[in-house]
Parts: sequence; structure tokens; C-alpha cells
Amino acid sequence: QGQFVESGGGLVQPGGSLRLSCIASGFTFSTYGMAWYRQFPGKERELVAAVAKASGATNYEASVRGRFTISKDNAKNTVYLDMNHLQPEDTAVYYCNAGFKNPVFTWGQGTQVTVSS
Repeated sequence: QGQFVESGGGLVQPGGSLRLSCIASGFTFSTYGMAWYRQFPGKERELVAAVAKASGATNYEASVRGRFTISKDNAKNTVYLDMNHLQPEDTAVYYCNAGFKNPVFTWGQGTQVTVSS
């Protein structure tokens, strides 16, 4: 059963940047695509960015394309989300999970990102 520990969130001003990290365990990391999701208060989790297991192909939600970059380091069992030009509407709890299109395992605790002046 996969487990995830997300970190790197915090309070940042509009236009700022953050790097989220997610350390995965309990499964063979290199054989899965990985994805970041976010959840706004009272809403369902939505897919933000995904990276394929082998090709490295990526997919982004329209509002973050060009601002966020997902990457994975198989040697460290870690997936990253580099977030630039952050806006208040990016404020949410961010989670990672295995799978390119749909989450595979149960969720971790997430990391809170707050964009505010």
C-alpha cells in the first residue's frame, strides 16, 4: 500500500514561488506515473499535474500550465511540483498520489499552500 509524505507548502505572496516535495513508499515508485492534486475548501480534489512513468510525458491542468512543473526522481522516490507566479486562486491543500490519470493509493496528509499578500 502506497504512502505519501508531502512537504514544502507555506504562505507566499502573489507572484512568488514554492517547491513541493512528496516522498513515496510502499510500492515500486519507478513503475508508476505520479501526479499532484489540490483540494479547495468544500471541493473535490482535482488533478493539477501528472508525469508518466517511463516517457516522462507530462500533463497539466489548464490554469497552471506554463507556471507549474512536475518532475520525479526515481532514485529518491520523490515527486516535485515547482510552482511559479503563484496566485491567490492557487491556495489549496496539495496532495500527491501514484497514477497518471487516476489516484491509485490512499491519500497522505497533504501540504497547505496559501497565496496572500
